[in-house]
Amino acid sequence: MSSPRLRILLVDDHEVVRDGVKSLINANDDLAVVAEAGSVQEAIDQAIRTKPDVVVMDVRLADGSGIEATREIRAKLEKTQVLMLTSFADDEALFASIMAGAAGYVLKQIRGGELIRAIREVGAGRSLLDPEVTRSVLERLRKGKTMRDEKLARLSAQEERILVLIAKGQTNGQIGRELRLAEKTVKNYVSTLLHKLGFDRRTEAAVYAAKLRAEARIPDYGS
Repeated sequence: MSSPRLRILLVDDHEVVRDGVKSLINANDDLAVVAEAGSVQEAIDQAIRTKPDVVVMDVRLADGSGIEATREIRAKLEKTQVLMLTSFADDEALFASIMAGAAGYVLKQIRGGELIRAIREVGAGRSLLDPEVTRSVLERLRKGKTMRDEKLARLSAQEERILVLIAKGQTNGQIGRELRLAEKTVKNYVSTLLHKLGFDRRTEAAVYAAKLRAEARIPDYGS
């Protein structure tokens, strides 16, 4: 009996790129693209709906970061592995991807055959992280320079983004316009994140987030 196909969610905000990668993947009998997404929220929604074995995730999406989507997906779907696919050799993005739970990180310049091998490796539960990179990450964790804060880990990706915008001095209305949310919805998010962080006032959250931003321990969302 042949092994079941690896079910793959393909995330990239460029349809032409998705079409090319999908054709490459589907040409292999042991792989199948079961869903596609072009944005952070769509990636999360499609992952929850289809529960893929592997997500091939672009690091930079039009509405945010594939790293943010990876963190949400890995939090909700422990068995789903994520392979980051990007045009940029960015050490910070690589580090953030590992911290978000990605199992591998490859450049879009990779040859087709190597990409297929990478998908299979990640799908089999193996890591594609270079040992040197792994050592670097562990060293940074030991030094505590970029370790995620315990309180911050309680927040969802959207709550974290709103927290950063609060630190930038934005009002609920401004945050709503930037994230395309109703002001009432933003207000509810703010109340929830304050509760999770153990703060009573918005200014406390702003000071806390500003400190994390200064230490590069939280992404600098927004404009």
